[in-house]
Amino acid sequence: MTNAPLLRVAGLAVAYGGIRAIKGIDFEIYAGETVTLIGANGAGKTTTLRAITGLVPPAAGSIRFNGHDSTSATSFSLVQQGLAMVPEGRGVFPQLTVSENIAMGAYVRNDKAAIANDVERVFSLFPRLRERSQQSAGTLSGGEQQMLAIGRALMSRPKLLLLDEPSMGLAPVIVQKVFEVIESIAREGVTILLVEQNANLALRASDRAYVLESGLITIAGKSVDLLADPKVRAAYLGE
Repeated sequence: MTNAPLLRVAGLAVAYGGIRAIKGIDFEIYAGETVTLIGANGAGKTTTLRAITGLVPPAAGSIRFNGHDSTSATSFSLVQQGLAMVPEGRGVFPQLTVSENIAMGAYVRNDKAAIANDVERVFSLFPRLRERSQQSAGTLSGGEQQMLAIGRALMSRPKLLLLDEPSMGLAPVIVQKVFEVIESIAREGVTILLVEQNANLALRASDRAYVLESGLITIAGKSVDLLADPKVRAAYLGE
């Protein structure tokens, strides 16, 4: 790990109308880590990701990404700087083919040979997508669409990949496959911020974790320690 974090969030607050969804949180992510943000529905996890990616403006606080102040950066410029998000609900382009969706992930790049190599890498990670490459994305199963959304995000060669609820609505066997791929991407050196309702899976797949409750971070530590924490086990692991 280098001394400076890849992402540093300080005093971040986000409001919708008069309601503060995020009430001043601090956290950081270092290059090469997988960090997870866990919490109940409505805790503010997705809002946090939307603020980091420039989709909602912070009411207070600052965000630094890759050594630069990105608090008011546009989503487009953040993708160019190496930030990519797989949104909750996957967000594939249903009318476009699988191959066209993957190509959309490389829209900020113009290195044709390297793009072709990365398409091959996505197909090797997700062989099912190769089989379905000429199908329209709208005809894929939920699990295949999740694989496509992750593959599309990887095409921008992100320094930091944000994953919002990758297991949502998927069958357990598909969830297992998605998490195997997440761990494989992490081993390749991609830094990951994972927001996930399934706290057990998220903690097992990550190095460190933050617990978000009602817009505040209440617990932070190594994932292995949170897995053993009685409060975390009672609240999030169904014990």
